[in-house]
Amino acid sequence: MDEVLAPMMASTGLLPTGALLESLVHLADELASMEKLPSVQVRNISTMIRRIKLLSSLFEEIQETNRQLLPPSSILCLTELFSVIRRVKSLIQGCKDGSCLWALIQTEILSNQFYVLVKEMGRVLDILPLSLLNITADTREQVELLHKQAKRVDLFIDPRELQRRQELLQVMANEKNRNSKSKGFIDSGEVKEIFSCLGLRSPVEYEEEISKLEIEAQKQAGTGGLIAVSNIDNLISLISYSKSIVFNDVESERTKKEYHKQRSLSVGRRNIDHDTSSSQTVVPNIPDEFRCPISLDLMRDPVIVASGHTYDRNSIAQWINSGHYTCPKSGQTLLHMALVPNYALKSLMQQWSEENNIPLVEDRASSFSNDSKGKLDENAVDHISAAKASVDAVKLTAEFLVGKLATGSVEIQTQAAYELRLLAKTSMDNRRVIAEAGAIPFLVTLLSSHDPRIQENAVTALLNLSIYDNNKILIMAAGAVDSVIGVLESGKTMEARENAAAAIFSMSMKDDCKVAIGARPRAIPALVGLLREGTAAGKRDAATALFNLAVYNANKAIVVVAGAVPVLVDLLMDDKAGVTDDALSVLALLLGCSEGLEEIRKSRVLVPLLTDLLRFGSPKGKENSIALLLGLCKDGGEEVARRLLLNPRSIPSLQSLAANGSLRARRKADALLRILNRCCSQSHNPVG
Repeated sequence: MDEVLAPMMASTGLLPTGALLESLVHLADELASMEKLPSVQVRNISTMIRRIKLLSSLFEEIQETNRQLLPPSSILCLTELFSVIRRVKSLIQGCKDGSCLWALIQTEILSNQFYVLVKEMGRVLDILPLSLLNITADTREQVELLHKQAKRVDLFIDPRELQRRQELLQVMANEKNRNSKSKGFIDSGEVKEIFSCLGLRSPVEYEEEISKLEIEAQKQAGTGGLIAVSNIDNLISLISYSKSIVFNDVESERTKKEYHKQRSLSVGRRNIDHDTSSSQTVVPNIPDEFRCPISLDLMRDPVIVASGHTYDRNSIAQWINSGHYTCPKSGQTLLHMALVPNYALKSLMQQWSEENNIPLVEDRASSFSNDSKGKLDENAVDHISAAKASVDAVKLTAEFLVGKLATGSVEIQTQAAYELRLLAKTSMDNRRVIAEAGAIPFLVTLLSSHDPRIQENAVTALLNLSIYDNNKILIMAAGAVDSVIGVLESGKTMEARENAAAAIFSMSMKDDCKVAIGARPRAIPALVGLLREGTAAGKRDAATALFNLAVYNANKAIVVVAGAVPVLVDLLMDDKAGVTDDALSVLALLLGCSEGLEEIRKSRVLVPLLTDLLRFGSPKGKENSIALLLGLCKDGGEEVARRLLLNPRSIPSLQSLAANGSLRARRKADALLRILNRCCSQSHNPVG
């Protein structure tokens, strides 16, 4: 083995042995000595730290006795372990420093991340040559035990955390959906117990949690995660209000004066009636989270902007309509102009006003009331149109065309759908404005049209609109998925079917959509059908859509059962199709499930095909080819390994990739060469 690996080590860019071992020991010690562990993912974190402690003994012993004697294969394994442990530290640190409430909401995702890291640790230990290391029997036994545990480990999601999350979501749902004065009020005892279990027991800890949630909201806003931002803002509202009721803020004369002062600052507002009949009522201090950051007034209609901050609708509308495209509070550029209602905060405000006998302001004139251009149309509920003349023109055009979709004849609908298709093709602003004009529900309806032109234009318009991230949510909400699948299965034209596949690919860029689309029993089989029957462009659209859906683990087996593997293998032999790289990417993903591995191993033509692609494929194709070969050779793939060894082109191709390929290709080539060497050693014929 060493004879093969030695010439490759110079090009791997690995840490020097001494520095690597020192870094491993230091990193393991950092994790082992972590204090005040998070209140979430407790078992996953403590178990992971225990595993790292076991490995720490190995690292220290190697550092003491093997520093100058390590075989190259061991250095590669230790480098991989260093990468895994560094990611473990990052994950634990994120749980420790981040919001515990958001971590609780994300408990399944975080648990899966720990599970993936343990499995990766097990795969590295698969090829760690303990027999070549000068270590004690006790240490070897500990590492072998850890290896067995890592191989057998199952995904663990703490049932207590699931229960706490359900309780938290129930509190939030009650606030959002309360139907009467007697339902939905916050139970301060229940909320206090939930937060206490998460380590929030003092006003300071509540404030720290709010700060962490605000940081998380900004992170999510930066990636366009509108739903996540809305959920986080609802959590901020809940914990802010809960703090005031749990710790029972004391009212004072100062707060009463402050309240009256703030009320007098807003021009044209309706004052709360404080006549003699209510002169003895103490006006409580308005919680800061109930005030609009722009007007400082009690909000009537709180909405969330793209930055994650909440404002009163009228105030932020005036801000945007006057030509500002930044968040007043943070100064961030707004990625979109959508205003998402903050139902949780509004419900908390209603509860607070009723408990304190203070009516919410029913109507409020804008501070721009003397300027008719500054007034906001009351029907503009969720979006604010841009001030630019060009966007206004698109808005008028879109509204006109949507009207034709709704009431026109077949010919008029055909023309209107075609023009919207073209309009949605040109810019993000156009896609936003068309959606705001209400086009999406009408286009979804037209997908079932018997007219081939209408159907084709409607599905292509939806495809173009879906490129704008927020429209993906609107298209899903309009019930488009089943209709798009219908076009994909039996569209009137091949172009309509192909654009339906492209629309599924576009929508599946969002994780929630991956789940929803994969859950439709007809979706993935329809994509496999197009993969088999479509034009070159259609096959490429189907392959990319299948890849996106298969990123979600639960969809992998569905793709395999739908018969995708033999079709994908056939496409590797079809030069005219031009989808080799796409087909390889999907096959490499399908290795991640047992059904996929079993089905891929059935192919007798795949191994020689992949061997050729190692030599003549694109850089991406070479990476996926070697990933497939490595996966096929692991865990009982001795037959594949023997077939590779019998092919005279295999070893030179692997050695070339190990020396000159991309970082990912080099790492996988090294790992595959180690397996082949082991196979040779067992048959007394080492690779040389």
